[in-house]
Amino acid sequence: MRSLASSRRLNQGGIMSDTAASLHRKIASAGELESVVRTMKAMAAASIGQYENAVRSLDDYYRTVQLGLVACFRQDEPRNSAMPAARKETGTIGAVVFGSDQGLVGQFNEVMAEFVVNALANLPGKKTVWAVGERIQSRLADTGLVPGASFILPNSISAITPLVRQILIEMETQREKGGIAQVYLFHNRPRSGAIYTPASQRLLPLDDVWRRDLATLRWPTGNLPEVMGGGERTLLAFVREYLFVSLFRACAESLASENASRLAAMQRAEKNIDELLEELNRTFHRLRQSGIDEELFDVVSGFEALTGA
Repeated sequence: MRSLASSRRLNQGGIMSDTAASLHRKIASAGELESVVRTMKAMAAASIGQYENAVRSLDDYYRTVQLGLVACFRQDEPRNSAMPAARKETGTIGAVVFGSDQGLVGQFNEVMAEFVVNALANLPGKKTVWAVGERIQSRLADTGLVPGASFILPNSISAITPLVRQILIEMETQREKGGIAQVYLFHNRPRSGAIYTPASQRLLPLDDVWRRDLATLRWPTGNLPEVMGGGERTLLAFVREYLFVSLFRACAESLASENASRLAAMQRAEKNIDELLEELNRTFHRLRQSGIDEELFDVVSGFEALTGA
């Protein structure tokens, strides 16, 4: 009978040993995952800084371009000589949508896709969507919107300029073919008190509505502006800069929002891993103590058997 009890305890000890080894592997894996999460969190935090700095700089430049346009419009230049002829606003709408190429960003792309669908549903005419980012492209493919050109999202500030040029070329090509009449921008924008918020902007056409909106801007000084040199060339140069900086700023704001969302996701993941590690370590120590107690019981039982107690 003592032999049977001893054999049972040995089998239980083997099970405990296997379980302890399994827990040890889980603890090691969780520790490695936590290291990866911390690295990604640090990278996201560093990226947020550079994109937020770019957005602040672009805000000032964007304001300067707008004031330049206001100064040009205040000149008595014939409007149609400098501005392209307006197209009908009931034509096809092109939507440039900024998302992400990578995951681990929470509901970043899902929120944007839903925002785009709801916004375009209120606009008449056909819609073509140009997706910037593989993840947002796959989300938009499930919405039934007509897909257009797709673009790879840049991974640095210096890579935004080539992307913007590609988008501008695609826009101009489609407009010359009569493929689109209007262009809207959709992107996530950083927001204080929240990680980000969806935003949209009508980029084209540059019509009377656009000019009236610009006319509401107040000139920052009491001196009247004057355009030196060729007014038409200056106006076209400002229009090109307006389109360029609008796309550049939308991309920079989207990248800042993406990294803020990734940082928040990594912080949640780090918290969950810490809680998991705490539970695994607690279970491991409890199991190890149980094994120690079992071994002590075997020692006591053996001593009693030898002494005949």
